[in-house]
This record gives sequence, structure tokens and C-alpha cells, in this order.
Amino acid sequence: MTEPKGHVWLVGAGPGDPGLITLAGAEALRQAEVVLYDALASPALLGHCDPAAEFVPVGKRAGDHSASQDEITALLVRYGSDGRRVVRLKGGDPFVFGRGGEEALALAAAGIPFTVVPGVTSAVAVPAYAGIPVTHRGLATNFAVVTGREGGETAADWDALARVDTLVVLMGAAGLSDIISRLIAAGRAADTPAASISNGALPGQRVVTGTLGTIAAEVAAASLPTPLITVVGEVASMAGRLDWYVPGPLAGKTVVVTRARAQASQLRLMLETLGATVVEAPVLRVTFRSDGLATDERMGSRWDWIAFTSQNGVEAFFAALRAAGRDARALGPTLVAAVGAATAAALERYGVMADFVPSRATGECLAVELPAATGARVLLPQGSLAEDRLAEGLRARGAHVEAAVVYETLPVPLDDRLRPEVTNADAITFASASSAGFLSDALGQGSPAPSTKLVAIGDQSAAAVRAAFGRVDAQSADPSLAGLVAAVAEVLR
Repeated sequence: MTEPKGHVWLVGAGPGDPGLITLAGAEALRQAEVVLYDALASPALLGHCDPAAEFVPVGKRAGDHSASQDEITALLVRYGSDGRRVVRLKGGDPFVFGRGGEEALALAAAGIPFTVVPGVTSAVAVPAYAGIPVTHRGLATNFAVVTGREGGETAADWDALARVDTLVVLMGAAGLSDIISRLIAAGRAADTPAASISNGALPGQRVVTGTLGTIAAEVAAASLPTPLITVVGEVASMAGRLDWYVPGPLAGKTVVVTRARAQASQLRLMLETLGATVVEAPVLRVTFRSDGLATDERMGSRWDWIAFTSQNGVEAFFAALRAAGRDARALGPTLVAAVGAATAAALERYGVMADFVPSRATGECLAVELPAATGARVLLPQGSLAEDRLAEGLRARGAHVEAAVVYETLPVPLDDRLRPEVTNADAITFASASSAGFLSDALGQGSPAPSTKLVAIGDQSAAAVRAAFGRVDAQSADPSLAGLVAAVAEVLR
């Protein structure tokens, strides 16, 4: 009996900015059991994957190929033949100088089903990020794309390429002078505007402009690194007039997010909005449990207050209600408190408006300020690692407190591929006290570099960071994600 074959997706990641991947590409990554990824594909895209997936780096950066094309193709066929769901993640588009056609032919010959997911090609996107439209009324009605690696060969028709309105040269760093000579020899005017873009669509993007005759010298003088794309044509003169892409204050900085993967997206987005390159390194996961929570018909009269101290507590509490066939109506006249704005927003998603939010988003402040606490019956839906400060503070005021563990916070091993990125990052964020201890355990004998800034969200998290690593470099002015992001921006100024 023939063994069933797997499926391979050839996915274009787009250039630089991880937000340029398509919905189809992100969905393929979510399904993948194995991911073979290029160096030019943003590592952030691997955050779409199941953490249990196998990740295989295959290089493909100029001058640094960790695997040959034949080796990569053989891996795709092998994994596909083993019945695995495989994604080949490529920078740009797989069929635009991405050798995706060769991989597709090999898969077809082996009888392995495959899907091509086109990507945003760097030939158009990178010039756009530099403010250069490849076509523009009155300046360019056509464009061509050529690989710079063909510069010393006879495959390219330079006479024809010299006549197109806009020429986009990919992978042209090494052969740029030769390409320029061929274009000028073919009749292209040396004073034609030109621009070269390094690390396009990334926070570290750099652009130099000149003419066809001077651009190679401009690139050398600026020491532009690869990947490099060069645009030749009248549209290149628009680079300085359409500078829409302005990287934020964290451009060029790498920031680690240690939150559980399911909760990392908001913090990640806030950091990326400021230009940071974000590394998701979840060192914990949250699992809900309901065995410690009474959800019978007496629920609406059992407590005077339910005090929520985290979004996780809200999500876990209402998950337990749903499992019991109930919803927010089961709370009846019970009053509800939220430790801060984020927790109150989580309650609103379940149709519950918080009756009380303290002046500062801490358990201690909630214990001091909760109205009518004396004699009140208070339920605290909390996590397995919650401290007793809130319960003790409420009991000191005469409240009758019942703490119910509705979720567990468990450690997650640190992926080996992430270890150097974490320890050498510009900053590591800690949105909870538990993340500090879990990261320390995950690193084992390792530790963050002395230059890496350790940034905590509040007093408890700061204390945990200090206990785990012997220092804390910055702390948010208020215990919120916005405060944490502001602290990162300040310490990395």
C-alpha cells in the first residue's frame, strides 16, 4: 500500500516588513509541521507557526548559503514524502528569482502535492518603501526586473534592458559596477537617475541616490550592506520627494517579548509601531481550569464582589461559566472589580462593565480602595502563581475572601534557535513576575548580555527580574502595556 504523501507550500514572505505576508501565507505557516526558511524572510513570521513545528534554516543570503539549492529541494521532497505539512518560506515572491519553479518541478516529479502562495515581490515593494513608484504617469510606463547575479554572463539582453523606462536590479551588490557599464555601453545615459536601497522595508532601511554613472560610487561610499536593490530610471528621482516610510524611534533595535504566545500580539504590535524588530520568545503558557470554581445556580448570591486581577483571570472565569452552560447573567447583582483598564476591557468583551477600578493598577491598591470591603464576601479568580497580597489586604479590612485558581501558568522551554537572539537583544520585556523566573530557568547557565536592557511592567515584575538576573534596567511608570512600551523606548533612546 502506498504511503500518503504530505503537502508542500511554497510561500512568498514578501520583503523585510513581516506585515507584508499574505493571509494565505500566514495560514500555511499555521498548518506547517516543518518550515524551511530563508535568511531574508523575517524571523517574526515564524510566530505564526505551531511552537512544536520543526524549523530548518536554509540561508540564501548573498555570500552565506547554509544549504545549496539541490539540498533544499531534496529536503522538500524528503519531508513531503514522509507525509509532513511543509512550508518553504522565501523572501519576496517564490517565482521572482526565488527558484520556486525548480522546487515546484521537483515536487511535481516526485508526485508530492504542492501549493504556490505568491508573495509581495521586493522588486516593487522595496522601491515603494523608498518612495519610488516603478511606474508613474509621464515618467515610466513600463519596468523590467533583472538579477544582478547575471551581470557577468550573457543571459541578460542588456540592449533591451537599457531601453526600458524603469530597471530594477535585484541582488546586484557584487556586480553593480559591471551592470552599470553594460547599461551605459548599451546606450543608457549616464545621467539617468538611480537609487540603491539596502535592507528595504526594514527599520534599518537606507537609501542612496545618484545617477547611473555615480550610483556604484555612492553605494561604496555609504558602505551599504546587502540585501541591495537598485532602481534605474526617471522614477528614482522621486525618492527624496515621497519619503513616507519613516522608521520609529526603536528602528534597528531588537526587543524580546516573553509573554505567552496567545497574548503577545498586542505588545508586539505596539513595539513594531515604534520600529522595533520583535522576537517572540514565550517562556510560559496559560491553561484554564474550573475545578476550583463553583458555577451552580447560587452563583449570583454567593459573593458580594468578584475582583479580577488579570485578563487571564477574566478569560478563564468566563470559560468556566460557558462550560457550565452559563454566561454573565449568572452573576446577578454581584459587583465586579477590575485591577486596571486592560482587565476592565476584557470584562467588557463579555458584556460586563466593571463597577470599580482602583486609582492604580496594582493588587495592593485594589485591596485598599475596594468599596464596602468590611464584611463583604469577595471572590478572587486568580492564577496558580498569584501572590496573597490582595487577599491579605482585603482580609485585613474585614472581608471574607475566597480565592479560586482558574488558570495555571506553566513554563515553556526556550527554542534553541531563539537563545542567541534573546541573550543578545537590545531589550527584553517582562509583562509578569513569572516570565522572569521562567526565562532564567530556560536560559540555564546562560544570561542576557550586559548591554541587554531588562524592562519590567511593574513593582512585582521588577522584583522578580532583579531576583532572577541581579538587575532591572527600566520599569514602566504604570503597570500597563503602554507603560512597558514607553519604558523600552526611554531606556533604548
